[in-house]
Amino acid sequence: MSGRAENRVFGRKAEKHILILAKGDKVRHVTFQPWMAALSVSLISALSIGYLAATSYLVLRDDLIGGTMARQARMQHEYEDRIAALRAQVDRVTSRQLLDQQIVEEKVEKLLEQQLALTSRHGKLGSLLDRAEDAGVSASEDQGTAPAINAYEKRADAAGSRGLAAIERLMGIAKDDQPSTTVPVPAALAYAPTAARESTSDRADRLFSRVTLSLKDIERAQRMRVENLTEQTDQAADEIAAILSRTGIRMTDPAPSPETAASLPDEPQLDIGGPYVAPETAADFDASLVALDGALGRLEEMRSQVKKLPFDNPSPASDITSRFGNRLDPFLGRLALHAGIDFRAAIGTRISATAPGTVISAGRNGGYGNMVEIDHGNGVTTRYAHLSSILVNVGDHVKAGEAIAKTGNTGRSTGPHLHYEVRLNGEAVDPMRFLMAGLKLEKLVN
Repeated sequence: MSGRAENRVFGRKAEKHILILAKGDKVRHVTFQPWMAALSVSLISALSIGYLAATSYLVLRDDLIGGTMARQARMQHEYEDRIAALRAQVDRVTSRQLLDQQIVEEKVEKLLEQQLALTSRHGKLGSLLDRAEDAGVSASEDQGTAPAINAYEKRADAAGSRGLAAIERLMGIAKDDQPSTTVPVPAALAYAPTAARESTSDRADRLFSRVTLSLKDIERAQRMRVENLTEQTDQAADEIAAILSRTGIRMTDPAPSPETAASLPDEPQLDIGGPYVAPETAADFDASLVALDGALGRLEEMRSQVKKLPFDNPSPASDITSRFGNRLDPFLGRLALHAGIDFRAAIGTRISATAPGTVISAGRNGGYGNMVEIDHGNGVTTRYAHLSSILVNVGDHVKAGEAIAKTGNTGRSTGPHLHYEVRLNGEAVDPMRFLMAGLKLEKLVN
């Protein structure tokens, strides 16, 4: 009772704060205790004091803000420098790639030009090879030149699909199942294998070097074959000329003209140095083709002239009974010149012309009896005497091996035989020279 009196004395009873929340039909009552209000006020006061203290600290410490800004600016500059360096590096790589691409395109263009040149050369060389084959001339191939020539024969179509495929294989863009037919690179010009990482430019240089050297092998084989054929052709023509000179016939040697001879190079000038070796100039190869063409023309002309001369046997199945030169005359018994050779043959044996020509005499001619004389040109004539019958007339054109008469025993003769003479500019020469020369020329002409 005393407590109640105390409360009434010191103040009235404290009332609680009630918060009423109404939503529709629902009503909620929230009672705020005094300690809750005190706690809220304390928190708000603490936050306000902290904010004011922090603001004051930041305002008073400008160096922290400046340092933070400087650090941010430095980081921004570092990022900008890094980006610029990366951009510059990208530009350098792009420029290098463009330069490498340009270099590769130029080299590919050069390789294609070389391939086209090789194809063009093969076309020019093909007709000459056919002529040489028809003429029976073949280049001698030793052990050193045979592989190169075989490579040339197998890869003559270098500008075609196989040539392009070879480049693609070397550049690594062809299929793996395609076989490689490249020629090994000589050690003197090849690249050494790289242990470190190989750059694109170095790889392209190495691959193009291999292709170029392979094309050089083909060029060298072509040039070597042309030179060998020219040498063989000149040798055959020289042998024919030497044999003709021993018969006493002086024929015009269709040697190369001064213009052609002047066009032949003394020593081929080849550019060397570096992995990319330039091919021989077209002028050098064309000059070698001109030399081969001249040699083949010379051989063909000499063979054509040889076929017009009397190198055949008028009666191959008959034996020679009397040779050219001084002998005892069978009628007078004293020394006399026998201007021809005699073949033992029965009456009626067919006699053939020893070379093509024109009949200039066909009939009775004194001691020759029945005789046929043929003009072969170049001052060369042949006579066939003591014939029983004549099968041609004056003015007829006869071929080599054509029957012109039959053997007999007419004129100044002791028995059936053929008297055969060869005359050079009207003077009798030994027919055995021509018969022996014909045996030697057979393998050179036919």
